[in-house]
Amino acid sequence: MYLSDIDIKQALQAGEIIIKDFDERRLQPASYDILLGFDFMVFKRHEMSVIDPKHPAGDYMAKIHLKSEKDFFILHPNEFALAVTDDYFGVGPSYCCNIMGKSSLARLGLIIHTTAGFVDPGNELNATLELYNTNSMPIKLYPKMKIAQIAFCSLKTPAQKPYGHADLNSKYYKNTTVEASKMSRNFIEKS
Repeated sequence: MYLSDIDIKQALQAGEIIIKDFDERRLQPASYDILLGFDFMVFKRHEMSVIDPKHPAGDYMAKIHLKSEKDFFILHPNEFALAVTDDYFGVGPSYCCNIMGKSSLARLGLIIHTTAGFVDPGNELNATLELYNTNSMPIKLYPKMKIAQIAFCSLKTPAQKPYGHADLNSKYYKNTTVEASKMSRNFIEKS
């Protein structure tokens, strides 16, 4: 069951969900608007001929840091980039969280996550977004702009092994910056 605005505030007060620097003006009827951060990653297409999931993706990418809210990042048509949320948020073992696009940005052709819009029970982080421009025109993105919304769901029972548990391969636990894919760790662990 999704949490309403009232439920979100109650869960925040109880410490069951986390939204650092909570701003009630961004609270929606059943979600919370999150802001774009200052860090991005792009693939170094000029240096690489192919992406091999067996190798660390960070080797294929360059980090970009914007210095102020006046700066911007241009996402060109059919281009992909990673970005981090300015907001740090998370859930306890009795909740999960969905990261969803804003309809106003979707109407400009911006996809904010290609597949990974889920925060497992027990995780808290500045989320990495997978941005993609489906438009035929470039889109300017500004730090601190509303980029997505998060919706919280209560679980029927608390997770037995929340994200970050020692038995899990929790690659992105408590991340605070933009992160490249850590898929290569799956191949190393099988060895």
